[in-house]
Amino acid sequence: MKKKYYEAYDERYKTVHEKGLSWSSGINTPIVMKVIEKYRITQDMKILEIGCGEGRDSKTVLDFGYGLTATDISKEAVSYCKKIMPQYAGSFSVMDCLSDNPDEKFDFIYAIAVIHMLVPDKDRNGFYSFIFDHLTENGTALICTMGNGEIESQSDINEAFDLKERNHKSGKIMVAGTSCRMVSFNTFEKELRQNGLEIIEKGITASLPDFDSLMYAVVKKR
Repeated sequence: MKKKYYEAYDERYKTVHEKGLSWSSGINTPIVMKVIEKYRITQDMKILEIGCGEGRDSKTVLDFGYGLTATDISKEAVSYCKKIMPQYAGSFSVMDCLSDNPDEKFDFIYAIAVIHMLVPDKDRNGFYSFIFDHLTENGTALICTMGNGEIESQSDINEAFDLKERNHKSGKIMVAGTSCRMVSFNTFEKELRQNGLEIIEKGITASLPDFDSLMYAVVKKR
C-alpha cells in the first residue's frame, strides 16, 4: 500500500535514529503546561496528544502525573518513545487521526506542530473533525501550528519523501523533506469555525529551539 504523504516523518525519524540521533531537541513546549494549568485540567481527566513525535511534550505531561494517551502516526516515533521512557511505555500508541476512530473521548486534546504537516483542505478538516468528535462536551483543545499569523505557503505533497538537506544540531543532514502548509490567522480561524470549534484564546508562542514562531488556539466545541 502506498504511504500517505504525511507519513514521511516516519522516514525522517528512521534516518536520524539510525545515526544514534534524535530529530527534536527534547525541550518541552511551554504553552502545553500553561494551558493545562490555566484551564484547570486535573490529573483525573483524560488527555490525548496527537503527534507526540519523540515525546518532547509527552514526558513533561506524564512526569506531572497526568493521564495521557500519547499518539503518533509514526511507528518509529512511538517505538522511540517507549524505548527512552520505558516507565511510560503503556501511554504511547500508533494512531492516524485521519483514519482511526477510537471510542474514547477526552477532556483535553493537544497537538503541537502537527496541523502544518497536513496540506489538502480535506485532510486539515479531517484533523479538526477528529478533535471535535473526540472532545467531551466541556473539553478543551490546544492546537499549535507553524506560522506568524500572516504567511500563507504550502509544499508539494508529491515531494514529501524526497531526500533534502536540513539543518540539525549535529550539522547538515539528508532526510525526507516531509510536508508543510502554513496559513494566516484568518485561514486558521476560518478552518476552526467551519469544523465546529470555538476559539477561546489565540496568539503567537514558541517552542525553542525547535520552533521560533507558532500560532496557537485554545478551542472548545461550539
